[in-house]
Amino acid sequence: MIDLKLLRDDPDRVRASQRARGEDPDLVDAALAADERRRSAVTRYDTLRAEQKTIGKQVAAAAKGPDDEKHALLARAKDLAAEVKDAEAEQAAADDALRETQLALSNVIEDGVPEGGEDDFVVIATSGEPREFDFTPRDHVELGELLGAIDTARAAKVSGARFYYLTGVGALLELALINLAMQQAVSAGFIPMLPPALVRPPAMEGTGFLGQAAENVFRLEADDFYLVGTAEVPLAAYHMDEILDGAKLPLRYAGFSPCFRREAGSYGKDTKGIIRVHQFDKVEMFSFTTPDEAAAEHQRLLAWEREFLDALEVPYRVIDVASGDLGSSAARKYDCEAWIPTQGKYREVTSTSNCTQFQSRRLNIRMRDADGVRPLATLNGTLCAMPRTIVAILENHQQEDGSVVVPKALRPFLGRDLLTPSTR
Repeated sequence: MIDLKLLRDDPDRVRASQRARGEDPDLVDAALAADERRRSAVTRYDTLRAEQKTIGKQVAAAAKGPDDEKHALLARAKDLAAEVKDAEAEQAAADDALRETQLALSNVIEDGVPEGGEDDFVVIATSGEPREFDFTPRDHVELGELLGAIDTARAAKVSGARFYYLTGVGALLELALINLAMQQAVSAGFIPMLPPALVRPPAMEGTGFLGQAAENVFRLEADDFYLVGTAEVPLAAYHMDEILDGAKLPLRYAGFSPCFRREAGSYGKDTKGIIRVHQFDKVEMFSFTTPDEAAAEHQRLLAWEREFLDALEVPYRVIDVASGDLGSSAARKYDCEAWIPTQGKYREVTSTSNCTQFQSRRLNIRMRDADGVRPLATLNGTLCAMPRTIVAILENHQQEDGSVVVPKALRPFLGRDLLTPSTR
């Protein structure tokens, strides 16, 4: 949620952010008008309420006075009671209208974010060189079948398109990735979490997933629950309506959860294999910190993502995502994209976003320090999204006979150095 002080003091900055995102800058004027209506409503209510208290005292004092004076005061008190009730309702309606306009505004982007759409990112780092094969590499679907690791055909029979089974070494590979990711996160000071995958509307709305991202959210209408698309949602909402001790920040959590996405608007994209699916597992990092430390914390989250990808020995690049491709909550976002040999391009495998105070305002999470009580900053970062990470490992570490060399960091968790074609 946008800071009202920023909206009042520097509306041009908010308008510029809206334009850079490709969103409506007129929403800023709507929010300013709603803010003015609310302030007028508050002033009216406070004025009437003060008069009501004064009249109440006068009525008590006039109890033994002339009847005409007492009757006049009682009549005014009756009129005031109705006016105060109307003013209170007007203020409540103005509060709701202001909140609605604030919720419609996306976070203000950081200075320096590249402007443009999906293809206007800036590459800020690369790691490793794409491998030169002396044989024709197989894609992850064929490798998954050879290894007895991935079964999309039976998943389609059971659940439909964009679902999959991980079987045999495929299941073991995911479990190894989970354990490696959690070990790294705990070593870095994160508290491991297994959060709920079903959340109530305030949690989903508070994290910003019921705006532009709503079309990709699964909802259980009969029970008014949402299936989370990322552990970011329950981790962010964990401290909803709380005041945290500023001296104990940052608070860092690493959550493992199933994730569910409708993939609306992706018809015809990545229909083969497990790159774009409706359900997958993920280890997500989440940080609550002071606003002053948010930018530095963002760099730390990115460094932890890169450390994990380095351990998997896959080539990747880091991009600064353009303004028009940011989620509504992110002020800045970095993606790590792994090289996928059979596609001849980099594909996103992790991302990290600085959401500044946007989510904490919506979720009513504050901090207390020497400067008083105020909103804190929230940040998130994917440490390992299982399907795409498995794709990157299989394709980059494959051998001519269809076997796959296990990255050294995974071997203690997987208990083998090589994945070999299944004999089943």
